[in-house]
Amino acid sequence: MARLALALDASTEDRLLPDLVEHGHAVVARLVGWRDVVESLDVLAPDVVVVGAGRGTLSAELLAACDERGVRLVGVVANDVERAHAGALGVHELVDADAEWAEFESLVAGGVAVPSRIGGGDGASSTEGVIACWGAAGAPGRTTIAVNVAAELAAAGHRVALVDADPYGGGIAPVLGLLDETPGFAAACRLVGAGALDRAELERIAQRYSAPRASFDVFTGLVGPSRWPELSHERVGGALATMREHYEYLVIDTGFSLERDEEITSDQFAPRRNAATFAALESADRVIAIGLADPVGLSRLLRGLDELGSLVDSERIDVVVNRVRQSALGIDAHAQVRQTLRRFAGITDAVLLPHDGRAADAAILGARTLRDAAGRAPLRSALRAYVLGSVLPEPVAPVRRRLAPPLLRRAATG
Repeated sequence: MARLALALDASTEDRLLPDLVEHGHAVVARLVGWRDVVESLDVLAPDVVVVGAGRGTLSAELLAACDERGVRLVGVVANDVERAHAGALGVHELVDADAEWAEFESLVAGGVAVPSRIGGGDGASSTEGVIACWGAAGAPGRTTIAVNVAAELAAAGHRVALVDADPYGGGIAPVLGLLDETPGFAAACRLVGAGALDRAELERIAQRYSAPRASFDVFTGLVGPSRWPELSHERVGGALATMREHYEYLVIDTGFSLERDEEITSDQFAPRRNAATFAALESADRVIAIGLADPVGLSRLLRGLDELGSLVDSERIDVVVNRVRQSALGIDAHAQVRQTLRRFAGITDAVLLPHDGRAADAAILGARTLRDAAGRAPLRSALRAYVLGSVLPEPVAPVRRRLAPPLLRRAATG
């Protein structure tokens, strides 16, 4: 059961109330405008605020007040003008005004309340908004994890971009069933070089992965490894910096190689094959280092972590071991992985993901995220727990007062 504060037009409210009550929710107030809602948040302590997306009931002040108290905000959209208004404010949990209660229920009853955007009013960032997914050679699952971390962040109500910055050839477009004739991220890098990358251009070159309540933008990767010179260090860094201004979270699928190109060429001005990977790691607030749970994969991961540690502070690295299974490691595979990491690298807090071939195959076959293809699968549950527990900031506990003045209620009509 959730405690709801409503600020809707009378017809929408009257239509939704019977279903709302039938699902066991409590309406703590029926308010008129956003100022009434803000003034009542501390007194009423609602779990969810459901408001019309018009200017009279949805404002930046209301959004900030809900974020500060960890209250989920759901906007009800009646037309394209209201949808644009909500999008400009950063509200992404939206439902059409004529939708049935079932579409509201998943937002009202699901998940923890999280801030709607990075940082507070003072411009300080409280989250780690750029996440690079790196892994050693051998296909440890970089793309799969990058795609599904982006999906879980989007499902939490954030504006997310998924970037394919692998200089050895992109894999995100085929995984999500997107067209890849024109590499979106390479286009962004070219626009940075021309000084022309802005919000309008980002919207033009991005492709959209559409899913109920978990859509995100995708900047596809190179269609072939021969095009790697398009991803220069300066342009990749500039593109990511511009994207950071317009998205709450960037999730980057990087290349695997950390080899310094200058060590194998005498031309100090030649393009660098791994420049995109280094630029992505330098831009990242958090690096997810991924390895496979088998003897070869763990060995590669441990060696790679030594190289990665020379580039990235250890506090910014999350170690994720993928496809943990008894068939490759014997009895108690999880304990063996943890013991190996602790003994050889001093790592005690690695994230272990189960081997879930059925869910992974379903996602690949349908060109969907795990959330959409196998929502209750163990692998999806483990990734969701990691995102909610480690990536997203902890929700702020709402302030509750014992004494409450009379509720502001809409005058009855009839």
